[in-house]
Amino acid sequence: MTKKNIWLIVLVLLLGTFSLYLNKDRFVSPSIQIGDRSLQPRGGMLRGPQDSAVNAVIFLFNREVTLTSVKVFPAEALATNKNAVPIWELVSDTHSAPIKDFIYGMGIPGMKPAVKGAVAGPLEPGVKYRLLIQAGSHKAEHDFIPVPRTS
Repeated sequence: MTKKNIWLIVLVLLLGTFSLYLNKDRFVSPSIQIGDRSLQPRGGMLRGPQDSAVNAVIFLFNREVTLTSVKVFPAEALATNKNAVPIWELVSDTHSAPIKDFIYGMGIPGMKPAVKGAVAGPLEPGVKYRLLIQAGSHKAEHDFIPVPRTS
């Protein structure tokens, strides 16, 4: 090989590396964004505890995700205790179905309570909670405050 060919190969490698550096975000899967919405139960549409002090909380994702873990904690408990106990925890038993939303306390297809027979703890109006989800290697969290139920 001549010096000219070696320099051309080095130049092509440098340009290829520079191109990969500039486009590195294209190789990363998008992050999971979570939103929430509060809805009053209407007839049989949103089944849940009728004695609940808050409206139903629906969590929405920016894309379909296959969840492997769902946990809800009082935010204050997480601030003071790294080993806080979640008031609701679900884990994937084998393969959960891809979803774009779910309702607090309701079942998610393919997921089960981490503790057999456990149910979601009641939410209190005006208290800040933190939702922690895991979908494979991706993790996301979202803080929410339940809205008091109105008649």
